[in-house]
Amino acid sequence: MNDIQRQWEKCIDFHGHRCKGLLAGFLASAYAMSLVDFDSDTDEDAVCISENDACGIDAIQVVLGCTAGRGSLLFHMTGKTAYSFYGRKSSQNCRIILKGELPDPGRDIEGYCDPGFLSRLFDAGPARIPLPERARIFDTYRCDDCGELAGANWIHIQNGRKLCTDCYDRYDRFHV
Repeated sequence: MNDIQRQWEKCIDFHGHRCKGLLAGFLASAYAMSLVDFDSDTDEDAVCISENDACGIDAIQVVLGCTAGRGSLLFHMTGKTAYSFYGRKSSQNCRIILKGELPDPGRDIEGYCDPGFLSRLFDAGPARIPLPERARIFDTYRCDDCGELAGANWIHIQNGRKLCTDCYDRYDRFHV
């Protein structure tokens, strides 16, 4: 089994089944690796902003190591099968968007990773969203109402009390 096939099988194992959505993320990752110089030795070098929260995300996590917990997998929800990829060290980026019908995610997908095939399946150009800053670590505070812990960036001060987002009484004049 070659490296491409081995990676594909890892994606299937992680995701739980083979499907076109998983294939979209797998092929977008392969295309991104041909367009952006990712430093595999640098933690959090590869960053992805996905425009959907579908199956392809699992392949991106497996292939490029992007994860939400490390701040290297973020979402800009548009409902499009589109991904922006960034290499922090190389300062390179691209936005890849599906433009055609995905092939059947069969057992042998090596031919799908051909650069010519990928350029027919996806449009690629520069990323539209600036590279996000690295993930920060925040202090944790206990909500004065429910007693649950929340990161400082999610705590609201209301009437001198520290409140989590769930307990905070949001003021919105247009709230319907």
